[in-house]
Amino acid sequence: MELTWYGRTCVRLRGRDAVVLTDPFVGIVGPTGRGVTAEIVTFSHADDARPSKVKGRLARDGRTALATSIEHAFVLDGPGEYEVRDVLVTGVRTYRDDARGRDRGRQTAFVVDLDGLHTIHLGDIGHLLTEEKLGDIGSVDVVCVPVGGALTATRAAELVAQLDPRIVVPMPVCEEEHACDEAVRMFYSEMGGTVGPAVARLTITPSSLPAETTTVMLEARGRA
Repeated sequence: MELTWYGRTCVRLRGRDAVVLTDPFVGIVGPTGRGVTAEIVTFSHADDARPSKVKGRLARDGRTALATSIEHAFVLDGPGEYEVRDVLVTGVRTYRDDARGRDRGRQTAFVVDLDGLHTIHLGDIGHLLTEEKLGDIGSVDVVCVPVGGALTATRAAELVAQLDPRIVVPMPVCEEEHACDEAVRMFYSEMGGTVGPAVARLTITPSSLPAETTTVMLEARGRA
C-alpha cells in the first residue's frame, strides 16, 4: 500500500484493488482535483469552507463539493461497515471536540482494510477514545492523526498510544504554518523523537512494518 498526504486531513491510500481518498476538500485538491483519482472517497466531516459557487456533484451532506476528478467515486461519510471493490471500510462515530460534538460537531473515523493492512484515518478528531470505540475500531497498523487542531500534542500522543499502531502519520491541521511546525515538533517530542526530513510518500507492506511504533512525516502534495 502506498500512502500520500495532500495537506490537512487529506490522505490517499493506493492499494492493489482500489484507491481510497480521505477528506479531499476542494480547498486542498482544487475544484478539478488536479488529477487525483480514487474509487472510494471518505469524508470525516462536512467541508468547513464550502465554495461560494459549487459546480458538479455534492456529497450527501449537501455542503461538501466533489472535485471533478473524483465525482464518480463511491462516497462514504458516516458510520457503518462497507465493502467496496473488495475493500473493507468501517466508519466509527467520533467528534471534533471533547464535548460529544456540542462545540465543533460530529465526525467519522474510518478504518480501511487494504492490502492486508489496517489503517485508521482519524479525521479532525478532538478527543480520546472510549473502550467501546476502541472495540469498534479493533487493531490497527497505521494511524493518521490530526496535529495542531482540537487535540494538543500530548492528547494526540495519548490517542496514538490507545491505538498502539506500528506507523503514525501526523496530519497538521492548524491554520498558520509556523503554528503547525511547532505543533508537529511538540507531537514528535511527546512521541519520544525529533522531526526528521519529510518524505513524498510511504510504501508499506505487512512484512515491512517496524517492530516499534514509528512516526513518519510526509510532504503535503496538494498545496498550491
